[in-house]
Amino acid sequence: MDRTLSTAGLFIVLVFIIALNLRPVMAAMGPLFPLLQHNAHFSATQLSLLTTLPVMMMGLAALAGPRLQQKMGEVRGITGGLILLALASAVRGVDQSAATLIISALVAGTGIGVIQALMPALIKRQFGARAGTLMALFSTGIMAGAAMAAASAAPLAMHQGLALTLAVPAIPAAIALLLWLTHSRRAVPVHITHRHRVPLTGRAWLLMIFFGVGTGAYTLVLAWLPPFYMQHGWQAGQSGYVLGALTLTEVAAGFILSSLIHRFHDRRRPLLVVLAMILAGLVSLMLLGGAQAWLPTLLLGLGIGALFPLSLIVTLDHATAPEEAGALLSFVQGGGYMLAALMPLVAGIVRDRAASLDSAWAIMSVGIVVLMFMALRFRPQA
Repeated sequence: MDRTLSTAGLFIVLVFIIALNLRPVMAAMGPLFPLLQHNAHFSATQLSLLTTLPVMMMGLAALAGPRLQQKMGEVRGITGGLILLALASAVRGVDQSAATLIISALVAGTGIGVIQALMPALIKRQFGARAGTLMALFSTGIMAGAAMAAASAAPLAMHQGLALTLAVPAIPAAIALLLWLTHSRRAVPVHITHRHRVPLTGRAWLLMIFFGVGTGAYTLVLAWLPPFYMQHGWQAGQSGYVLGALTLTEVAAGFILSSLIHRFHDRRRPLLVVLAMILAGLVSLMLLGGAQAWLPTLLLGLGIGALFPLSLIVTLDHATAPEEAGALLSFVQGGGYMLAALMPLVAGIVRDRAASLDSAWAIMSVGIVVLMFMALRFRPQA
């Protein structure tokens, strides 16, 4: 019994450690925008590709999740994802050319996508009815890693240079890989004899669009909040701290959600609350500009921090078996990330053609209003 509890506890810790590695390669890009402009002559549209391309690859990898689960298994697939993530970050430390940064973004996005596609099925298999709580912890770990990267990127680059800053994520990725390899030796292999196909029902498409638009708010803020404040006269380090604070608020929201979500059998009420917070945060960005950051930071952090795990939990609510969970989440995350990848790119194009990012915030606000109406359809009976 004690050994079982110890193994379960180790698995929970490993899930969190791996999650910490899934956003630093993207979260550091916004605060580093001035250096990338100077060293690699990046335009705003090109900078957006360092977020858009990984998110697109995450989507493609997620769509391949059921096949990966069948061919490689969850343990081996997660191992491969960590290897890709570590290699992509290490290469950035050697060469900071535009081509290398873009190619490494594709490689890192593939690794992240593989892990995100396979981990939910493994969590569902290991924890069953408690999978929702652990999924919230997994999502919280993702946001915590983003917070640390955003807050540390500009100061680290100032003191140690761009090359080391871009290579740093390889270190925790390598540590996570070693810990995962040690743990996976004790794992009992699970053989998937068939692929579970997701019926492309209206509900599956609804879940995918909901996840995609909601995650679009996250990717938009991740890529463009620091440049937004730099545009209003803030220093790169200050703007990085704002994104770090926002992401820490997301972490707090994730922890709060993981402890309270079991009280809400009907997910619509928390969904509407967090969507209202995101909408208010976007509106405050347009109204306040660079005058102050605490209000949009608080609203967007709490809203996005709760919406991301809530979207995954709502998706898991529609699955009854691990294979079904993996297949459904692969479709929802795959198509959803492809949608979400468009928002940073749209914002980059807007930033190159206009002096303000307000149009990007306005477009995202309309998307959030649409999500509010969609959330009303997630009745428990459905």
